[in-house]
Amino acid sequence: MPASVWTGYLTFGLISMPVRLSSGARGTRISFHMLHRQDNTRVKQQLYCPADGKVIERSEIVKGYEFRKGEYVVIEPEEIKKIEPKTAKSMEILEFVKQDEIDPVYFESSYYLAPDEAGEKPYALLSHAMEETGYVAVAKLSMHNREYTVFLRPYKHGLMLHTMFYENEIREAPAAIDKDQKETLKDGEVKVAHQLIQALAAEWDPAKYRDTFEENVKTLIKARMEGGEVTAIEKAKKPAAPTDLMAALRQSLAAMDGKKKGSQRVEAAQKESEIEIRGKKSETKAVAARKKPPRKAA
Repeated sequence: MPASVWTGYLTFGLISMPVRLSSGARGTRISFHMLHRQDNTRVKQQLYCPADGKVIERSEIVKGYEFRKGEYVVIEPEEIKKIEPKTAKSMEILEFVKQDEIDPVYFESSYYLAPDEAGEKPYALLSHAMEETGYVAVAKLSMHNREYTVFLRPYKHGLMLHTMFYENEIREAPAAIDKDQKETLKDGEVKVAHQLIQALAAEWDPAKYRDTFEENVKTLIKARMEGGEVTAIEKAKKPAAPTDLMAALRQSLAAMDGKKKGSQRVEAAQKESEIEIRGKKSETKAVAARKKPPRKAA
């Protein structure tokens, strides 16, 4: 069972049920350590106080808000605890809305919402009712020193919770389309654009997409460990803007004839960005990245 990031109660009218949250998605990244170039020794970061001219311990650190240049008001953890809203332990459903009314730009993070043993039946009832009516629930929740607006939706055999950005956190979109340009579009251009979209249409399958950049980094690390080299990826050329939009649309549509479909097309595109290990370097170069013995003091 994944670790819980929040535990408390979900209330629905006069019904209350114990629930817990666990992370629904987590990005994977290859991490690198910072080393001293001369001897490949891992460096340490220290907390330095310029006023005292010395390194200090983490236990000596407090958090402060800068209200004026160089002036701070210190806030202790106990003070933060005192002002936690009720949503720190209780998540009340405030309203139900249709999911298609919520713009995805508001979505932030995803979590699985699961019931504890005493809340299984009301949880199942809520999930089933939401699935049949097509509504999602909007609630408030406090965690990680922040109160979130969240929405809950049926997902597989339970409920998924999404934290959301607030209205004032959404940046205004730039005017990407000139109104006059939209009015100059020809019916024929729109028709061929529809055909091109249909030619590229496929069923959504997230499993066919992968991070080729991360895979290449892993291949590069493997090559360095084995003393090999990797092939370079050919850089994409800057495409020229079409002078004849209709001709470009027709050429694009014609190029789709006989092309791979769906997952094959995605895999072929990703294959173009893959690297390979080739050749072997000398043993001296292969071990160059290994830790060197510390230098003796003079």
